[in-house]
Amino acid sequence: MFTPKIPPPDTAPTPATSLVQPLTGIVHPPACTCHHTPTVPAPVPAAPPARPAIQFTPGSLIVAAAGGTAVVLVVGTVLVSMLLATAITAASVALCAVVLRSLLNRPNNR
Repeated sequence: MFTPKIPPPDTAPTPATSLVQPLTGIVHPPACTCHHTPTVPAPVPAAPPARPAIQFTPGSLIVAAAGGTAVVLVVGTVLVSMLLATAITAASVALCAVVLRSLLNRPNNR
């Protein structure tokens, strides 16, 4: 079912007897017959002067450091609060499981 269907060797075309005949004797006419001279390309404009590199002043360095510190503190606070919420949820689910287990194991001892 999954084997390739290859024609038998006696019916397959050989390179000497190709199904496509080569094109011979075709001559293309020129694109135009106006005999004009080639034009000279326009000069390339000079590149604009390079922009100066960014220079940090002491004030901008302090602002960048304070901004980075604020971002780290905010992201850290969010991550710690998410971890704390997960821990509290896990503890409450465990406590509920213990209470349910004790209620279901001893239904007559209430």
